[in-house]
Amino acid sequence: MKAAVIDGVGQPFQVQDIDIADPIGREVLIDVRASGLCHSDMHVAETNVGFPMPALLGHEVAGVVAAVGPDVTEFRVGDHVVSSPIHSCGHCRGCLTGRPYQCRHPQETQRTPGQGPRLSRNGEALTQFIGVGGFAEQVLVHENTVVSVSKDLPFDRAALLGCGVVTGAGAAINTARIRPGDTVAVIGCGGVGLNVIQGAALAGARRIIAIDLQPGKLELAKVFGATDTVNPADGDSVQAVKDLSGGGVTCAFEVIGLKQTAMDAVAMLDIGGTAFLIGVQKPETRLEVTPFGDLMSKQKGIRGVAMGSTNLKIDIPLYAELYLQGRFKLDELVSRHISLDQINEGYELLRGGSVARSVITQF
Repeated sequence: MKAAVIDGVGQPFQVQDIDIADPIGREVLIDVRASGLCHSDMHVAETNVGFPMPALLGHEVAGVVAAVGPDVTEFRVGDHVVSSPIHSCGHCRGCLTGRPYQCRHPQETQRTPGQGPRLSRNGEALTQFIGVGGFAEQVLVHENTVVSVSKDLPFDRAALLGCGVVTGAGAAINTARIRPGDTVAVIGCGGVGLNVIQGAALAGARRIIAIDLQPGKLELAKVFGATDTVNPADGDSVQAVKDLSGGGVTCAFEVIGLKQTAMDAVAMLDIGGTAFLIGVQKPETRLEVTPFGDLMSKQKGIRGVAMGSTNLKIDIPLYAELYLQGRFKLDELVSRHISLDQINEGYELLRGGSVARSVITQF
């Protein structure tokens, strides 16, 4: 099958023919109809964070079930599905208490060494990024990472539910548990940030302040529910947020992955507020906070967010249904349709900050 493989950190994607195994056990083989370009894949492609190379990246996937392993009970050939990088064993404490994003044994969704690789090139195994490997004509994944969706849901919209949508909206609704009347700041208005804004609006936030250097993204943020916008190029964004919110916000979301913006998120909090860190930071990044001044006397909190604290079997169908009811925005997230051969061009546009999401729809 055709796939966009990366051979090393800092190297471009190359479309090549690779081999994909037949499904065994609880595996599901999916014909990919749409695959979103996410910042996380770009980060792994450009920064050495420990993922073995060569690798097949991509983790926002929607498609049609082509085949299933003999132990699969939830899906059948022809189902329309979304695959997610949330891996859960189904029987640990995290899974049994409704927190599959905190699974203690996610490796159980992977093959053992004796079962052979799911993906290979010329007989050598390829790393399947986050257990998905979605920049390809097909993906082979464990059924615990797959969710059925309505056939009325367009594939390019459905693909975004696998990561960007649930990470952003889930951070606001599930992780932060925003309540009516809360005030919110969102630093970074790409695909994930826009969904933080959308989730905050759904949850009833009184004021939602969008922060970005791209005027076009700030305008789009208003469409998703931002009540105010701040461009850091115009001055001190922390002070601007404090002025707009009357002293600081209840929740600040950092969705870029930079040390300075993470520190800004803490600085713009009201007393008792919490900063939620979503953006992927470099492994060596360290934040300077004062336990007495920030955490104790001002009662601030800092929390990392993984996949929007999402229970994918519940949340993905929920957002899909809300979209079909006209109550949740997905259309506005899709900036551009591209072919697999255009993946490097697509990431150049994402790197420049001019698009929310490019989606591969031609393979």
